[in-house]
Amino acid sequence: MLLSPETHFTTPDARGFSHVDTWVFDLDNTLYPSDARVWPQVDERITLYVMGLYGLDGLSARALQKYYYHRYGTTLKALMVEDGIDPHAFLDFAHDIDHSTILLDEALGTAIEQLPGRKLILTNGSRRHAERVADKLGILDHFEDVFDIAAADFVPKPERITYERFLDRHGVDPRRAALFEDIARNLVVPHDLGMATVLVVPPTPDPFREQFEQEAVKEPHIDHITSDLAAFLRSCVLPVAREPEA
Repeated sequence: MLLSPETHFTTPDARGFSHVDTWVFDLDNTLYPSDARVWPQVDERITLYVMGLYGLDGLSARALQKYYYHRYGTTLKALMVEDGIDPHAFLDFAHDIDHSTILLDEALGTAIEQLPGRKLILTNGSRRHAERVADKLGILDHFEDVFDIAAADFVPKPERITYERFLDRHGVDPRRAALFEDIARNLVVPHDLGMATVLVVPPTPDPFREQFEQEAVKEPHIDHITSDLAAFLRSCVLPVAREPEA
């Protein structure tokens, strides 16, 4: 199902935020809205890469790309396993997009700035992509660092080792951290490790993403669901984020 605009859902036994001192955010389709048209551009660039690599027409390349995505979790991982491609060259190509569609998000910037503690980005994309997008949104300066796919040794979420590497690299106690993510399966391991989890979904169906990627699924590993990240931080997180622990 999809939530209506500015709707939030919290499970009865959800982990709260009063104990959180580290705030972790996914990038793509989490920190920007679907109308920013970032992901459709990246997705199209990946298709173009597959076309060039295998000499395929657009439809065939698209089909192979999606097959790889479902089998390996990311197209990059598939191409590294199947053909040993240079991941850096792939990421440079995939993220060579038009950033003019990304608008400054003052509400989100203010909410993130007011979160007490550390703020980090954890993405399956590249550092350069994350920094450029976050800069256009006007939120880059609020983040301590970016943990990208290269830092994860090109092992993508939702693999457990990726979260463990992230936590170790930045000295994060998962029991005192919260993760905001747009894909439900990417929250399974973080919740198991002790993090509070927030699923960010689009307020209306996004035609450029698959259904499972945008469903507001109510599962035990998801503490909160929102279709408006800035509003959720402002109304559901900030009021309790500074409360003393029980």
